[in-house]
Amino acid sequence: MVKPQDAVITSLQAWGILILLSLIWGTSYILIKWGLLYFPPTQVASIRLGVSALAFAPFLVYHIRKIKVAQLPLLFLVGLLGTGLPSFLFPAAQQGLNSSLAGILNSLTPLFTLLLGILFFRSKFAWAKTLGILVGLGGAVCLFAFGERAGISGHWTHGLLIVLACLCYGTSSNLVGFHLRGLKAITISSVSFSLVGVPALIYLLLGTDFIHTLQTVPEAWTGLGYITILSLFSTVLAGVIFFQLIQWTSPVFGSTVSYLVPLVSMVWGALDGEVISTIHFAGMGLILAGVYLSKQ
Repeated sequence: MVKPQDAVITSLQAWGILILLSLIWGTSYILIKWGLLYFPPTQVASIRLGVSALAFAPFLVYHIRKIKVAQLPLLFLVGLLGTGLPSFLFPAAQQGLNSSLAGILNSLTPLFTLLLGILFFRSKFAWAKTLGILVGLGGAVCLFAFGERAGISGHWTHGLLIVLACLCYGTSSNLVGFHLRGLKAITISSVSFSLVGVPALIYLLLGTDFIHTLQTVPEAWTGLGYITILSLFSTVLAGVIFFQLIQWTSPVFGSTVSYLVPLVSMVWGALDGEVISTIHFAGMGLILAGVYLSKQ
């Protein structure tokens, strides 16, 4: 949490930012779901990354000068793991599970942030934290075990794609929190997002039928609108806010936005006709209990 003697922001402000992030990111899963009605997963991801790169272009021109060449590989990793790969993994996963479950499973991110921090980034070890990780993973296993009743319409491996995305997020958070504290959030975002977004945009325009779809399917513009909102808010705006938050506080505190994200995703899922059952609450409860224990 934020320490009073050296805090850039107060604890109340930090939690306010977390709530804002939860509202933005909790809406991501329903936007992905709606985008998949018009485009395949790879195009949903490429549109998201491409629009993000275009949005960051004006900032990139200025902030690229603040980057040392030696920092580029690390920034590429932050972009690849924090945005690039998850942008492909979530649409692929949501072909086989509903948006509510995707939001719940994303709550594993703080646990993986902590686990990776202990294993590779010299975070302090504690048995309570280990217990928390085990309880949280038990909640995920519980959701997998109930399959279709928990919202998995495809194979259970679709859920594992979300788990892999959480591992990516956890790694990216630790890289920013432990190795990039000297850079401003907008610098990290504009450079790292562009490094993965520009190739995705080139692939979208030259390697897919995206342009043809827009020309021949008028409804596809609606899908493009959903994904553009996803890009500008969930990727661009929230990305900058999140990087700044974990620099002000810590990677683990920043990742606890996942406490509230599943609640927002479940509300959107219910409004869209998804069935929310006690299984969802039980699995989410175990995961969030694990997150709580891991912070002790």
